[in-house]
Amino acid sequence: MKILHRDQAILVCVKPAGVLSTDEPGGLPELLRRELGDAGAELRTVHRLDRVVGGLMVLGCSAEAASELSRQMREGEFHKEYLAVVHGETPEAGSMRDLLWRDKARKMTFVTERPGKGVQEALLDYTTLECRKGMSLVRIRLHTGRTHQIRCQFAARGWALAGERKYDTREDPWPLALWSARIHFRHPETGEALDYHLPPPETEPWSYFGKFE
Repeated sequence: MKILHRDQAILVCVKPAGVLSTDEPGGLPELLRRELGDAGAELRTVHRLDRVVGGLMVLGCSAEAASELSRQMREGEFHKEYLAVVHGETPEAGSMRDLLWRDKARKMTFVTERPGKGVQEALLDYTTLECRKGMSLVRIRLHTGRTHQIRCQFAARGWALAGERKYDTREDPWPLALWSARIHFRHPETGEALDYHLPPPETEPWSYFGKFE
């Protein structure tokens, strides 16, 4: 486990792909406690990444810190940026605003045209950094945090993520190419503006591109 920062209020780390974000057996908090050698360490998940997604996360080390971080998220003061490799050549920049419906039985999210029970609005902005080999490297700014939002919204436009297994029928040889690349928030105790950014792993298909800023 890679820990980038820890104090009495927060812990910033790199979640490996394949690990659950939540506090359950084998989940990120448990793995961090093992790394710290402290089985009783208080670590509270305040935002999530899909199991198959890796990258930056911050956890609260107290109820008060977790509550303040959650408030920042609700009020749009906590900013998250992702990098993704998608099939196709995307425009230079754009926004996606959709209504999303979650099918809990199938564990999938779908774009829908009509409001209804369980339907939520989803909004993101993206910038295309580079296009190569019939794919695009995009930087994504999330304004809402719906389950599978990025994966669903891009796939609905014909730009499924490389390595996608749920929302695309291609049999790519790579894991899902989605990475939590940047988190920006205020320290829950001091109010200091904190900004963490981290490039994706140097593996395919990320290695096809060289422009991560």
